[in-house]
Amino acid sequence: MVTLKEKIGYGFGDMSSSMFWKIFSYYLPFFYSNIFGLSLADAGLLMLVTRIWDAVSDPMMGVIADRTQTRWGKYRPYLLWVAAPFAVAGILLFTTPDMGTTGKLIWAYVTYILMMTVYTAINVPYGAMLGVMTDDSNTKTVFSSYRMFFAYGGSFIALGAWEPLCNWFKGMNYSNSTSWQYAMICIAMLCFLGFLLCFSMTREHVKNVASKSVGKDIGSLLRNSPWWILNGAALLSNLFNTVRGATAAYFFKDYVSTTAFLDFGIFNLMLYAGLFLMVGEVCNMIGVALAVPLSMKFGKKPAYILSLVGLVVFSILFFFVPNNEAGWWLMMVFQVLISICTGIISPLVWSMYADVADYAEQKDGTASTGLIFSSGSMAQKFGGAFAGWAVMALLALFGYNTAEDAVQTPEAMDGLKYLMSFVPAAIAALSILVMFIYPLNNTRMAAINADLKERRK
Repeated sequence: MVTLKEKIGYGFGDMSSSMFWKIFSYYLPFFYSNIFGLSLADAGLLMLVTRIWDAVSDPMMGVIADRTQTRWGKYRPYLLWVAAPFAVAGILLFTTPDMGTTGKLIWAYVTYILMMTVYTAINVPYGAMLGVMTDDSNTKTVFSSYRMFFAYGGSFIALGAWEPLCNWFKGMNYSNSTSWQYAMICIAMLCFLGFLLCFSMTREHVKNVASKSVGKDIGSLLRNSPWWILNGAALLSNLFNTVRGATAAYFFKDYVSTTAFLDFGIFNLMLYAGLFLMVGEVCNMIGVALAVPLSMKFGKKPAYILSLVGLVVFSILFFFVPNNEAGWWLMMVFQVLISICTGIISPLVWSMYADVADYAEQKDGTASTGLIFSSGSMAQKFGGAFAGWAVMALLALFGYNTAEDAVQTPEAMDGLKYLMSFVPAAIAALSILVMFIYPLNNTRMAAINADLKERRK
């Protein structure tokens, strides 16, 4: 019997992962170009080229996790073993060494690859835990909703605290680079604690056995058509989120400016990227809460597609919002609506990966849960990395100037608007086409779950 404690404990794991991931996705491009000192071209290429290693490390971690046997289970012990390296790697990533251009570039490559490797080592087993905490497809959606609710809660904390922390340390006469490093130390301590709570509060209940042949598992994976389709959908989902999130710091610095305020009558609230992203995280949590009832009523696939339609419409409308007081309120309204839609999608993706793992086990008689979930991590990182590269490349194409007090050209301003509207809208439209061919509906999963219950007796 699954307990509330386990659901909450499972949520703490993605709270930790997401705190780091959102800072990486939304602020690392800005850090590299405006704080660390890399050019837009070097920063974009770095985030794209390093994904080659992820194509190897993510599946490799899945294979290793599937074959791990300890008194704590297959996947759960990695939460304990990798929590500290995860925190340390994040701090190193936001450390600016006193080196020349070449030395800095080497440091950036080494620390970025290290961080993504450690992220894989803890996040792939964590994701795969969903497949062994329960054997019921609907309960997996509930677990996934707890996961994403806590993830967005952690993101809210991290994004809300990030700029104030950086400014607070800067106010203590630390340099920009040192302030960003100290801010990451604060976030890293919270992430470390979250993983330890996840380890202590969860258990693995479903026993599955991976085949002795890694080649058989990989062969099964490559023949798994729902897996290919879901990978495409997951990659596009992360691409959508990261393009908007990574653009926000530039958009509010140069397009909206530092003089934007939301008038509440008795007081004014400064509108900045952190506030915009924080509101998004809260509304993501609302979307997560809606994911279970919507998937129960319509099914996971229809709920997913309906959310994507909302993303297309609201993203296009964002382009036409004026840059004035009324427009600033409209920006927040569309951020609310877009974030609710992405919040619905997020738990559905991870629940569907668990369904894909069950489909593979029924079809080929081997449980490669870790290997399948590794593709979710890989899609997340590829989507985030490609988005980071695309944002950098498009900003360079539009003539964006990274100098601290630069006055941007009209073309650069238009580019910022495109990156917040039409570009993510096109990504969401492509996602709709991908999801239309996903074959694992509620009826089919009910039959698969019933068959597996008989086999596992």
